[in-house]
Amino acid sequence: MRTIGNILWLIFGGLISTLWWLLAGVLCCVTIVGIPLGKQCFKFARLTWSPFGKQVSYGGGTVSLLANLVWLVFCGVPMAFVDCVMGFVLCVTVVGIPFGIQHFKFAKLDLMPFGASVRKQ
Repeated sequence: MRTIGNILWLIFGGLISTLWWLLAGVLCCVTIVGIPLGKQCFKFARLTWSPFGKQVSYGGGTVSLLANLVWLVFCGVPMAFVDCVMGFVLCVTVVGIPFGIQHFKFAKLDLMPFGASVRKQ
C-alpha cells in the first residue's frame, strides 16, 4: 500500500514539493554559511519523494531554534504557503484528502525543518 501511495503522491503534488526542497537546498548551498541549511533541505527532499510509511518527529535545542528562525525568514513561509494551497485544493475531493493531509504535514515541516528527524513507521 505504501508503494501505491507514494506513486500517487508524486502525481498529486509530491513532485512539486520535492522540487521546492531541492531548489531551496541548491539556493542555500550557494554560500558557505548556508550549507547546513542546504543539507537539511536535501534530506527533506528525499522525504517528500516518498513520504508514506515515514514519520517526522520534532525536537532540537537552541541551535535548531535559531536555524529555524533564519529558515523561516528566507524560505519557510513561501514553501509553507504553497503546501497549504495544494493541501486545500486536494482536500476538495474525497480521493485527494490523504494527499492534502500530507501537504499540511509538510507545511509544518516547511516552517520548522531543523531539529526534525525522519523515521520509518
